[in-house]
Amino acid sequence: MPRLTPWLFLLPIAVSLGTVSLYPILNGIRLSFTNTSLVTQENDFVGIENYAQLLGDELFWNAWQHTVYFTFVSTLAETALGLIMALLLVERFAGRSLVRAAMLVPWAMPTVVTSKMFGWLFDGQYGVVNWVLRSTGLIAENINWYGSVDHAMTTIIIADVWKTAPFMALLLMAGLQTIPKSLIEAARMDGAGAVATFFHVRLPLLMPTLLIAGMFRALDAFRVFDLVYVLTGGGPADATETLSTLSYKTLFSALQFGYGSAMATAMFITEMLIAIGFGFFIMRKMRMPR
Repeated sequence: MPRLTPWLFLLPIAVSLGTVSLYPILNGIRLSFTNTSLVTQENDFVGIENYAQLLGDELFWNAWQHTVYFTFVSTLAETALGLIMALLLVERFAGRSLVRAAMLVPWAMPTVVTSKMFGWLFDGQYGVVNWVLRSTGLIAENINWYGSVDHAMTTIIIADVWKTAPFMALLLMAGLQTIPKSLIEAARMDGAGAVATFFHVRLPLLMPTLLIAGMFRALDAFRVFDLVYVLTGGGPADATETLSTLSYKTLFSALQFGYGSAMATAMFITEMLIAIGFGFFIMRKMRMPR
């Protein structure tokens, strides 16, 4: 009985997680093999028919490409900017605690608020961004940022980088603080400058943390929904449609639960592949001798 006591304490949380996490996933996979729809009132098992339809669905592949592009660019930009912020904030200077606290304000802000704020900033007629660019002579006329096929995705990426770069900085700053100061001092005593110290001491030791932070951010970016849904709704002309917004529209607007579940499952499989890819590099890096 004493051996079962820890498991009994864990049982409530296991049941809770299974109810809100595991069951929806399994039920979604089950629905992906049916043609369940509230419009046609069908609910029959169709095997892999939904997945075969996905292979020829241009809307799905369009959303998949947009999601992968958004994930790659935003994760890369946020990692680079977060690393720069972390390198600055790990140093000692007057007011460092205040700057660290202020840095987290964009990350703590609700995504819907961020979307609305950037909607006003990048407004095609009265936005501050257009006013600043016109005032400095960088543009001759207003740009319809999130209403243009050419600029809508860029606007969303800028908003996401502004919001999430502090999160990356927080993770990387924690990683930088674990690096022994004696190694940095030894490198400086040997005549290494700031750049050489970073590339030969800090960066190699920070790489596992960098990969883990990148994995977390990539997985989170791949399921982007609220930023896109509020700012552009997937438009214009599906230029910012992502897998999350397309799955939502298929499930809750078109009420095609079977096909929408197949889209969500395909999205889940892609995220698993991303996690496996990052996991391979993380394990390989952690096994390397230091």
